[in-house]
Formats: sequence, C-alpha cells, structure tokens
Amino acid sequence: MSHPDQPSADRVVIAVFDGLRPDLVTSDLTPNILRLAARGTWFRRARSVFPSVTRVATSSIAAGAPPIVHGIVGNAFYHREAIPDRIFDTSDVAQIRRAEAHHDGRLLAAESFGDVLARAGKRMAVVHTGSAGSAHFINPRARANGHWTFSMHGTGATQTPEAVEQAISRIGPLPERELPRLQELAYGGRVMTEIVLPELQPDVALIWFNEPDTTFHYRGLGSPEAIAGLREADRAFGTILDWIEAQPDAERIAVIVASDHGQISTGVVEPLFETARQAGFDLSTEKAINGAALVATGGISGEIRLHDGEPAAIERIAAWLMEDPAIGHVFSRDRNGVEGEVTGTLSLSLMDTGHAERQPELMFILKSTLDADQYGLPGLGAMTPGDVPLGGGMHGGINPHELNTVLILGDTSGSGAVSQEPAGIIDIGPTVLGLLGLQPAATMRGRNLTVPAREEARELRHSAGSGTFTQHVDIVEQDGRRFILGGGQ
Repeated sequence: MSHPDQPSADRVVIAVFDGLRPDLVTSDLTPNILRLAARGTWFRRARSVFPSVTRVATSSIAAGAPPIVHGIVGNAFYHREAIPDRIFDTSDVAQIRRAEAHHDGRLLAAESFGDVLARAGKRMAVVHTGSAGSAHFINPRARANGHWTFSMHGTGATQTPEAVEQAISRIGPLPERELPRLQELAYGGRVMTEIVLPELQPDVALIWFNEPDTTFHYRGLGSPEAIAGLREADRAFGTILDWIEAQPDAERIAVIVASDHGQISTGVVEPLFETARQAGFDLSTEKAINGAALVATGGISGEIRLHDGEPAAIERIAAWLMEDPAIGHVFSRDRNGVEGEVTGTLSLSLMDTGHAERQPELMFILKSTLDADQYGLPGLGAMTPGDVPLGGGMHGGINPHELNTVLILGDTSGSGAVSQEPAGIIDIGPTVLGLLGLQPAATMRGRNLTVPAREEARELRHSAGSGTFTQHVDIVEQDGRRFILGGGQ
C-alpha cells in the first residue's frame, strides 16, 4: 500500500478493454491480462456507472466521478442549451466542438485526472482505437494541458493531430476498418511500444482497445469473430507488458487494466417508441429535432425529455411506461433522494445520473435477465430498434453483466490478490494520481485503491412503484462512493 503524497510509481500505464466482462478473462482468451493479475490485485466487484455506455463511462474514468458530477449523461442526449436543433451525438467531433464552444471548453463539467497531471507538470499520452468522442472525453482538455492524444480515426478526430501524423510517419498508414478490428489493435499496440513508451515517456500512458466491444455488438458475445478480437487485444497488451518488464525500472511502472462496462446479449427488439406514437404520444427519436412534444433516445436504456409540450406529458408517458411489460425501471428527477418526482419512479440522483443542468425528465431500462444466451453466457435483454442486429451485444442498463467491469491494479508484490471491496471506474483516476503522489481534484468521488477504505461497505435496496408496477435497485456505498449492483422488479 502507498501513502498519500508519497509516490509509489514513477509512471503509470493504463489499458482499457472496451466492453470486456470479467467472466471472459480466461487463460485461453486473455493470458496477458491474467499475467498482470498474477502480480497484482483484481477488484472482482468493480462497477461501471449508469447508463453503462461508453462515453458516459469514459467521462467517468477521466473525472473520477459519475455523470451526476461531470454531466455527460448519455452516448446521445438532448442538450437544449448547447445544441438545441438536434440530439447531441457524443461520438461526433463537430458536435463535440460545438458543445465545447458553448461551455468555454468545459463540456466535461469536472476536472479530469489529465487536468490534475498538467497542473503538476506531468504529461499524459493516449492511444485510442475507439470513437473520436471517447478519445476526446478521456482527456477533454488535452491540447490546453500540453498532452498527446492519438485517434485511430485520423487527424480530424483529435485535438493533437500531430500525434496521428507522428504515428503514420513511423508506423505507416492507418489500417482499413474491418470486423473484428484486428489491425487497429495491433497498430495501437505498436504506437504504444514504438513511440509513446520509449520516446514520449509520459508520466501516464493510456491505450483504449475498441475490442471486444465492437464485435460483441455486431457478431455476438461468443462469436468466433468476437473471440478473435478479444485475443488480439490481449496479444497487443502483451507486447506492452513485455516492453515494461524489459525496462530496468520496471518496478516503478504501475499498470492498470480495466474495462469501461460489460455487455449482455439481446433476445428481443421492442418497438417501444413506435408503440408510444400509436398510443397518441407526440414523440420523436429523429436526430434532428422536429418540434415534437417529447424527444427520446433508446437502446437497452434511454431517456425521454420534454421538448415542446406541457409538463403533464411527462406524467402521462411515465404512467404509460410503467404499464408496458417490457419496462424494468423508470427514473425521474429527484424528489427525496430515493424516489423521483413522478409517482412510482426512482430518482435519477439515486443512480448518480441526475446532473443538475443536463438530466432528462425521464429515463427507462428495458427488462433483462440472468438467463444464458446462445453461447451459454449469462445475461439476456431487450433493446429498442437500432443498428445492432438481434442477438448482438448491448449495454446501457443495470444488469450485473453490463455493470461488472474488469479492474486490475498491477504491482510488484506478485500476490495475485482478489479483492471483494467495492470499486469501480470512478476510482481509476484517483488511483493513478495517488500512485504518482498527487491529490485528487475536489470534484472527484472515487478513491485511491492503493490505500485502505475508511468505512465498511453498506449494501442497500431502494424500491418504488405505482399500481402493479414495482422496481428496486441494489446499491453498495462506501467512503462517499455509490456503486450499482443491479436491480429488478
């Protein structure tokens, strides 16, 4: 264990495997992740945030806090003040820049661990193979901080296009898109081992692997293609471990392996919004706002916001949702810390999603189960129509297999410890800072996992309902942090 303000590492390397479930970390699929786990601590109860989608999770890793603090409340959400004419797609570079301009460069409404590093005169480099939005939110003020972010999407997808130019000049053209993203994974690993680690030598280096998430979505969790993507991501990580272990100061380089969320398979497509229109609700799911009373986004979970109508429309559609047998949970703005303003709903603040300025009027989650999918993996759910095919993987809700993440803190003890302490993606930033002897930002809610918790963990169940509709959420709290374990009816 380290002591606050006493650095136990000179450098930190972070590898994030997008969408990786802990039960897929096996000797056959991920020998290199297990190689790190054998000399570190694996936090087996680690959790993502709600909604368990990538850009929300990315922002939570960067901010060391949930969306109620940092304000990125969905992969797509209606942000009336910044982008009033359309749904804000947080993967789109042009829309991100528009929103950043509205917020004077503070779209992430909290300090990131990149900000703290910069103030301390320390450098951070990111190698990102995922979306341009995710590359942005992991260090949203990279340019101002004097940091370096490489995006696999090219020079237009990063604040530091020189990073992409440097990689292309050394390694060659960016690979063509394919499924699974094998060449992108290998290329990213080379950027780390040939440029970032030996030449840039940043205090913190982060690589984000876009697999297994991408192929989970479009081919299924246990598909041969998804397995190939996961194996290649682990192989690329293995080259990074090899480089680290070959260094004379390897014992001073800390390594963290994480995932941002898990996934479950989809067993049914629910035409929720079309059914709502048939029931008489003036609701739009179009990207461009068309004047409808209500606007909505979907997936396994989604939001519904009032656009151009009476507040009573929210009450009516909430009641309608709670009568739909496909709905598992409904949330609204906070009334008393547990219940939402709308009768029968739970509070968005309870879920750490109720950002004061950007929260929706309603959120919902479609029902899911722990039943096995076609590959024998537990976790089966429903989704609204989208580009993911039926049977593909999805995430965004609070099924345990969506929320449970990989989180391994490598050290030199060789202990191979397994911790059942509450932990999550919001702890990554504070832990990185603590390893380097830095204090977390005031807005951070996570804790440095290298020091013991101050309090015993408390598991709580919170319930609400109306008529025949009932719902509950199970939560664990410790040291001012809250992690969602799951929920049901």
